[in-house]
Order: sequence, then structure tokens, then C-alpha cells
Amino acid sequence: MTDINAYEATTPEAEFSDYVALLKPRVMSLVVFTAFVGLFVAPIDVHPFIAFCAVLFIALGGGASGALNMWYDRDIDAVMNRTQSRPIPSGRVEGGEALGLGIVLSVISVMMLGLVANWFAAGFLAFTIFFYAVVYTVWLKRWTPQNIVIGGAAGAFPPMIGWACATGGIAIESLLMFAVIFFWTPPHFWALALFMKEDYHKAGVPMLTVTHGRRVARRHIFGYTLVLAPFAIWLGLTSIGGPLYMAVAVVLNAAFIHGGWKILRRAEDEAVADGYAVEKRVFKLSLYYLFLHFLALLVQSWMGGW
Repeated sequence: MTDINAYEATTPEAEFSDYVALLKPRVMSLVVFTAFVGLFVAPIDVHPFIAFCAVLFIALGGGASGALNMWYDRDIDAVMNRTQSRPIPSGRVEGGEALGLGIVLSVISVMMLGLVANWFAAGFLAFTIFFYAVVYTVWLKRWTPQNIVIGGAAGAFPPMIGWACATGGIAIESLLMFAVIFFWTPPHFWALALFMKEDYHKAGVPMLTVTHGRRVARRHIFGYTLVLAPFAIWLGLTSIGGPLYMAVAVVLNAAFIHGGWKILRRAEDEAVADGYAVEKRVFKLSLYYLFLHFLALLVQSWMGGW
């Protein structure tokens, strides 16, 4: 009896915030925002209540993916300094609870999105959850240094799902919104990996910085900023673009390419000496990059396009 009481005293008790953390609220905020923009800029008007419900269920689907990811990655999360405080490795939530929550939210989000919007959008959401939880988390993440490149598609699907909620299909505009996020993802995460390499190495995650070294990662970061820019500019020439978006896209892509160039030119000893200051600034810039692109699309839609 004493042993049981001691175990209960030392086992952290789960709070509501721990279950929210399983849904990866930071990632979910990006899912919600880009999905909302995709729905809002679509050429077909959607009733505000239906739009609210659609974005809510897309967000729940994103949260379900996060919970399933945390369940499967609980072993490497316990090793990495950045993730040791998450609910499962810290012992506040059991792995089985995260798995159950992820499955239940997956079913609810897909079924409700189908009823509220349309079944094409719901099927797209189901595929996105599967892609992130199985294709990326189970297979790509631990198998190939291209994990972020291919797996980044999961994070790029939400604006397409939002667009599909309004239109019931896919168009060049939604494909280009996907492309902006898809090609943004590798330089964003590799910039982070440059100054978090040891965490990934300890966990055995084959990030590009671990398998090929930081010098190769620097070349890839710069290369992807060059590939990304034409898609961002092309988006500004479509029906959802306009002068405001185009101005924002030109400035942001010039800044991102410049940041990639600075990372490329950096010597490793120089980066170590200043604590990867340039890499951290470019990583922060990448966060603003995506948010401001989609905010510009939102404002441009309200103002009217070309």
C-alpha cells in the first residue's frame, strides 16, 4: 500500500492543458490560419457558420495528427531536449490515451467536415491525417533525410482543404498555395536543424544535418529559397493575387533568398562562435514569411485582386 501511495505521489497528474498540448497547438494554429485563408479566398461564398465549422473540423483533424505523432514518437521525444517536457515522455499522459484521442478526433473531424462542407474535402482531410501520421511519422521521419521534404506535404494541404470546402475541388490557386508551403518547409526546418543538430543526432532522426552534415544542409537551404520564390510570385498572378500580395511576396522572397545566401556563405566555426545567430534569425524570418504571405492573400481578397 505504501508503494502504491509513493507511486501516486511521484506520478505527475494530467491536466486539461496536457491533452491540449497533445494536439500541437502551435502547428494547429498554422493549419487553422492557412485553411481559413484557402476557404476565404475561394471564388464561391460560404455561409459564415459553415465556414466556422469547416475550419474547426480541419483544426481538429490537424490536432488528431499531432496526437498520433506524439504517441508514435514518444521514444525519441524522451531523448530530445526540445521535446522531453511533452505530456507523454514527462509521464503526465499515457501513450494509449494519446492514441485513443488521435483516433477519435480523426473520425469526428472527417465525418463532421463531410456533413458540414462536402465529402471531397472530408476525404482530403482523411488523406492528410494518414499522410502525416503514417507516411511521415512512421515511415519517412526515421528512414530518410528527405523526411521534411516529402513529409512537408502534410502541412501544405490545409489551404487546399479550405479551398475544397468552398468549391468542392482543386484549382491552380489552391495548388500554388500548397506549393508555397511545401517548398517553404525544408529551408524552415533545416535552418532550425543547423542549431539543433545534436538533438536529432541523439534521437537517431536522419535529418539532413545529421546524415550529410551542415555544409550540405546550407546548400539545400539556399537552393530551396530559390525554388520557392517563383511559386510565391506566380500565386500573385492568379485570380487571388493582386498588387498588395505581389509587393509583399517580392520583399519577403528577396529577404528569404538573402538569408539563405548568408547561411550558405557561413563557415561552421564562425557560426559556432556567435551561437548560430544568423541561422536563428533566418529561422525566425521563415516564420514571418509564411504568415505574411497568407495574411497578404487574405487582405488582397478583401480589397479585390487585379
